[in-house]
Amino acid sequence: MNKTDLNALKFNQLTVVGVTALAVLASQPWLAGLLGAAMLIGAVRPAYSPMRAAYRAVGPRVGLNPDVVDESPEAHQFAQGVGGVFLLASALSGLAGLGILSAVLGLIVIALALLNLTTHICVGCLMYFQWRMLRYRVGLRN
Repeated sequence: MNKTDLNALKFNQLTVVGVTALAVLASQPWLAGLLGAAMLIGAVRPAYSPMRAAYRAVGPRVGLNPDVVDESPEAHQFAQGVGGVFLLASALSGLAGLGILSAVLGLIVIALALLNLTTHICVGCLMYFQWRMLRYRVGLRN
């Protein structure tokens, strides 16, 4: 089984909440797009994740030392990818002049990151497990 750093997840969630709130409040969709792209990179190629690099540089300075557990990171990476897609959609909406849609998509990301941060309920992870269960039921075991 792979390992997951719970404090890296916490750092990511705090970053997502802070940067997305700034993007929404300041009406700066490019900021949401930048964060969304960073999240997608981390979801697809975790070794090249800008979020991981930021955590390693800043995490220990703010008291977030590694808290590694025996848990596969796949569900969290999937959730990160979903969040990244929502943020990119938010950015594109904002750049297209659809400010309300942009803000709503950003607020959805903030709400779900806060839910995960405060209750450890990861909606993206639940989506991942449902997707895996569906694949299993239709005979796609891998």
